[in-house]
Amino acid sequence: MECNGAVIMHGMEDDPDLQFLLSGAGLVKVRSSSWKKTRFFKLQEDCKTMWHESKKTLRSKQTFSVEDIDSVRSGRQTEGLKKYTEEALDPRVFSILFKGRRKNLDLIANSEGEAKHWVSGLEKVIFNLSNLSQQSKTEHWIYNCLRKADINCDNKMSPQELINFLHDINIEVDDEYVQMLIEKCDQSKCGSLEGEEIQHFYEILTQREEIDVIYGAYAKTEGMLSAANLLDFLQKEQKEQVDLSYAAQLIEKYEVDETAKAKQQMTKDGFLMYLHQPEGLIMNPAHKRVYQDMQQPLNHYFISSSHNTYLMEDQLKGPSSTEAYIRALMKSCRCVELDIWDGSDGEPVIYHGYTLTSKILFKDAIKAIKEYAFKTSEYPVILSLENHCSVEQQKLMAHHMTSILGSALVTKPLGDHMPTELPSPEDLKRRFLIKGKRLNKLEASLSDQASAEEEESVTEEEDCRDDEEESEKNLSGKSKTLKLAKELSDIVIYCKSVKFQGFEHAQTHQAFYEMCSFKEGDAFKFAEKSAFEYIHHNVDKLSRIYPSAFRTDSSNYDPVPLWNAGCQIVALNFQTPGPEMDLNQGLFGQNGLCGYVLKPSYLRDKASEFDPITLTRGPWLKHKELHVMVISAQQLPKVSQKMASVVDPLVRVEIHGVPADETEKETRHIQNNGFNPMWNENFQFDLYVPELALVRFVVEDYDAVSNNDFIGQCTVPFTSLQNGYRHVPLFNENGDLLSSAGLFVHTMVVNAE
Repeated sequence: MECNGAVIMHGMEDDPDLQFLLSGAGLVKVRSSSWKKTRFFKLQEDCKTMWHESKKTLRSKQTFSVEDIDSVRSGRQTEGLKKYTEEALDPRVFSILFKGRRKNLDLIANSEGEAKHWVSGLEKVIFNLSNLSQQSKTEHWIYNCLRKADINCDNKMSPQELINFLHDINIEVDDEYVQMLIEKCDQSKCGSLEGEEIQHFYEILTQREEIDVIYGAYAKTEGMLSAANLLDFLQKEQKEQVDLSYAAQLIEKYEVDETAKAKQQMTKDGFLMYLHQPEGLIMNPAHKRVYQDMQQPLNHYFISSSHNTYLMEDQLKGPSSTEAYIRALMKSCRCVELDIWDGSDGEPVIYHGYTLTSKILFKDAIKAIKEYAFKTSEYPVILSLENHCSVEQQKLMAHHMTSILGSALVTKPLGDHMPTELPSPEDLKRRFLIKGKRLNKLEASLSDQASAEEEESVTEEEDCRDDEEESEKNLSGKSKTLKLAKELSDIVIYCKSVKFQGFEHAQTHQAFYEMCSFKEGDAFKFAEKSAFEYIHHNVDKLSRIYPSAFRTDSSNYDPVPLWNAGCQIVALNFQTPGPEMDLNQGLFGQNGLCGYVLKPSYLRDKASEFDPITLTRGPWLKHKELHVMVISAQQLPKVSQKMASVVDPLVRVEIHGVPADETEKETRHIQNNGFNPMWNENFQFDLYVPELALVRFVVEDYDAVSNNDFIGQCTVPFTSLQNGYRHVPLFNENGDLLSSAGLFVHTMVVNAE
């Protein structure tokens, strides 16, 4: 076991950027125009922890993990640096952005060269950390915990230091157990462990009994797996239709012992390495890339969508930020909302009207959207406009969008003739669509007859009631009539907002490019009471759903019943973690994280008789049995509110889909072991509409007197599950990967018809 940062920085020992980070340097920390203070920053020897000088007394506040960094941006790219630094400083400034809700670090380096060292060095460390094998992550983490537990720094582990160490890695043990471990490893009989004895202790600690059993059952060639043995395992246990050459490729790819690899054999370490790779994880790796037909009309896809995208927190007094747009777009959100109001200096602003939320400039939001829209996905982004502006500022809005977005903005229908259906995501790659009100029919834009009037009265009662406006009007006691600028109207092409006046009216009067927005309450009522009609409406028309205006805490509704009804744009508060966002991340985690998921055929067919409530017979009924054995977990983190306490983990397996499929089952809890708990519990689930089902694995810390505490989760579309022995990666409440934690399960899908 390597006992320093070399395990992370292998091959980078002489890298000048790394050496600079390890030596450290002063940086000016920027918080406001008046708060700019020099602090010393350096990378610690573990190559995983950043230390910085702090005037605070709490020592724990002086470090942060490189794994908590979301990204490093050079130049004046954050709101803080744009606001509080001069343009001339651009080559010397950079920002560290964190996962979750932690505030950015805006920093000024001593020189342009030092700024490049910081940015390049941190990016290299982040890259190397993210590409460590699971075994290396475990070694590195355990070594750091051992070093921390060695209080007197004598490179020995006393019984009390071992107890402290085990507690730190989430295992609670008694003195008797520690004494037994020491006796097993203490060859020098001195009552403590050092050198190779600590190495032996590490091997005992990290032994995976369940892997030993599986490996032993198939390792029939000199005690190891030959390519033929591995193929036997892949076909019998993993239910994979592969050949001998594929098994040989896995050995070549993942075997860690060169001698074994030369003999085309796989050791137990190589086998464990394979089980932690994409081929061994719960989700089909083929579904991690774009695998669906992307040439269907837009209305045939579920589209990852955000509500009040500009908010970082709640809807009443929380901050608005361009950073919120960046975060949503980087999570493959493809429909963002802009709530635009007249700014006091003539520039339109974005904020939650009639509240104390802070304001950002509309043009700054458009610039951020332009820069980050296609970094995660190349597929189109819809800008959903909630327009409360005067005609003059609407003209400025249109100017900003056309000048900033340029040719990427769709300003006329594709092709030379009037289309009869929406274009496909493939047709619209790297393009922006505007969703909003329009003065005339789209057909008029292709004729010589321009709108006779520059502007037209549009009241909420007359138009689409994109009903956030109506709800805010009711909450504020104010009502108004808006006029619509022709310049803004003319760039609304494929997503014209119209008022919903019933399914029958929509079938006869609503054009393919016209769409309705439904407030949460109405949408759920239609999904439950009129599912058949709602599904038919959504076959050829886009629908957008948004949370109730009374969700002032930015909470979310369950999106699944609305997906079941074929609704495409089910907008959620991306800034609010919880089960609803987990399900959204699970659905859109497939198809290359592109933000578009093709709806099942029975949600795209005008002749479909599918109803998720009554479930009449049809091609959607495919009775499957899902057998899940929850075997074990590895390196579960402590719950942040209870860092002094070792967790008592349990696992719950949930099925989300049509009402007939919704269910959950959970294991018993394991006391005082978050490091390597083992359950070996079997569950069976019956699913009837598998194409709409999501499987959610949840790990919680059991609490006998209050609600259990969330530890981590993973949500996978049922159709993306892999059979056999699989590791399940876990994500924290913000949707970020827990780097070392995971579940180990066995799954099997059986046709029950």
